[in-house]
Amino acid sequence: MKSLWNDQEAGEFQGDLALRVYTSRLLGRDTSLVLHGGGNTSVKLREKNILGNEEDLLYVKGSGWDLEKIEAAGFSPVRLQHLIALAGLPSLSDLQMVNELRTHMTNAAAPTPSVEAILHAILPYKFVDHTHADAVISVTNTRDGLQRIREIYSDRVVVIPYIMPGFDLARLCAQMFSAEATTNTVGMVLMNHGIFSFGDSARSSYERMIELVTLAEEYLDHQESWHIPLTNITTSESHLRTDIATLRLNASQAAGFPLLLTIHRDARCMSFIDRDDIEKISQQGPATPDHVIRTKRLPLIGRDIEPYTSAYKNYFSENVLTAKDKLSMLDPAPRIILDHELGLCTLGRTAKDAAIVADIYKHTIDIIQRSEMLDGYQALSAKDIFDVEYWELEQAKLRKSGKPPVYNGEVALVTGAASGIGKACVNALLARGAAVIGLDIQDTVIEMVNTPGFAGFKCDLTDEKQVVAALEQAVRKFGGVDMLILNAGMFPPSCNIESLTTADWRKVQNINIDSNLVMLRECFPMLKLSPNQARVVFVGSKNVAAPGPGAAAYSVSKAALNQLARVTALEWGKHGIRINTVHPDAVFDTGIWTEDVIESRAKSYGLSVAGYKKKNILQIQITSRDVAELVAELCGPLFAKTTGAHIPIDGGNDRVI
Repeated sequence: MKSLWNDQEAGEFQGDLALRVYTSRLLGRDTSLVLHGGGNTSVKLREKNILGNEEDLLYVKGSGWDLEKIEAAGFSPVRLQHLIALAGLPSLSDLQMVNELRTHMTNAAAPTPSVEAILHAILPYKFVDHTHADAVISVTNTRDGLQRIREIYSDRVVVIPYIMPGFDLARLCAQMFSAEATTNTVGMVLMNHGIFSFGDSARSSYERMIELVTLAEEYLDHQESWHIPLTNITTSESHLRTDIATLRLNASQAAGFPLLLTIHRDARCMSFIDRDDIEKISQQGPATPDHVIRTKRLPLIGRDIEPYTSAYKNYFSENVLTAKDKLSMLDPAPRIILDHELGLCTLGRTAKDAAIVADIYKHTIDIIQRSEMLDGYQALSAKDIFDVEYWELEQAKLRKSGKPPVYNGEVALVTGAASGIGKACVNALLARGAAVIGLDIQDTVIEMVNTPGFAGFKCDLTDEKQVVAALEQAVRKFGGVDMLILNAGMFPPSCNIESLTTADWRKVQNINIDSNLVMLRECFPMLKLSPNQARVVFVGSKNVAAPGPGAAAYSVSKAALNQLARVTALEWGKHGIRINTVHPDAVFDTGIWTEDVIESRAKSYGLSVAGYKKKNILQIQITSRDVAELVAELCGPLFAKTTGAHIPIDGGNDRVI
């Protein structure tokens, strides 16, 4: 491991707190040190308070901040002497501890301090760094881990036996550090947890961390336990989307709410899953207590979820009989599934959650395999894992979290997603917590939204092979389809019937009706497996009820689409799938309405452009966002008992009415 310190970069950070920010970001850049909010750093400063009196403060990373992107505002200032006094108490509940941390901050707007704030406070160094370095954990999580850590570091680190994070850990560290630290001590190793380094400057503390972790890496390399062999993995071309959707449904039913499911079939994951001893080495537990909270207990091997959930419920009833407040929070569903065909499957309420689980478990895979090569992987006990998952601080967070967005854990697929109404639908559904798949013939759809909850695929919807391939990729990304928004279509130039060619007619029918039939047919197996009853919304047109001259191909295709929606509602109702249609008109912020077209149409009606845009009974303008909001609401609980509906969104059209 190499130091990332750069004098030119560092020169842009003036002052101890700013340099604390800089070196924290350096740690956060390396995922083998910290992942997704893991690890923490601190600096001790003396500042004047509002009364002009100087006081010693601990600036420690606050809850919710990630080291890679932390700012000065992400550090919570806590009165140092109070923290040191707390470490001397014989006992303190973790909820009481958090209260003491929050009530002794000097900035009420700062985030809640790390639960390890007291631990940082008792270490007699200005700067303290804490990471969950993969290399160190690979050594600690073995049968002879304690002996090996001492062999690597001698008296350069104080070694602390595993104890759950919180007040008891801080108190034990205070006792052991004062008794065992020597003049050579530059760090501290917490067994099955991580490593600390410290120093009088941000650079010395950071570079000591790099040095200590490097020693562990070199030890593993010397023991021939560093380089992990990979097997040759062939990419599966088989159609797995129905299997994936079925697995997601079963996991969601076990959890009691919808979950997203993501598939990972890279060589790193598949080589691990294909090990002969996978059923043994994968069932010992997460690498650190921090990983427990994210990944939940042990991975499921295979696809039989019922025995997994039953075993956990039994364990719960045997070990936490009196914790009634926890019973309602019991979620026995797995977050990691290892399957020889599907690969590594990770689940979460959001795409971000599922991605975090994947990142953590991929590092866990490396740790387990290195530990196995070294001396045999040995994780925390089942009780330790359980205690962390149902830690009172984590349960308090759940109680305060409130209701998640309405579509958390659900997947929407939008066709024609790159512009106009389709793009607005993507944004409306993302805003409600859904993961969204966007299909469009324009390649701009691929990167049009930068968020883990969106996946865009270029796809010609008139090509059935492309549709099938896109759906296969989409389901591997999020696990299924719960909401289908059939928006893609075309509005050809005005053409009277006597001039309409068969080729132009067929082109319009192909995209406006035929492609939607294919999409319905290919999505049906996933829609039927939706954990929350699927919904389909057709984007129709005012022309269904009130066609206009020169629009025969378009009007007929939308009328056919309207009938397709009605028949689909009749056939799919027995599966609990709701089918509804919106009929927009004169949505001028879409691609078909150029300024020239608008001016021409306005002139034909003898109106100004402004007047033409509000040529409806309510005299209002309809936007793509207006249509998208209605589409999104049709998928929601307000319309849970509505199917087969046809709703105009046109400001009122006298011909339709």
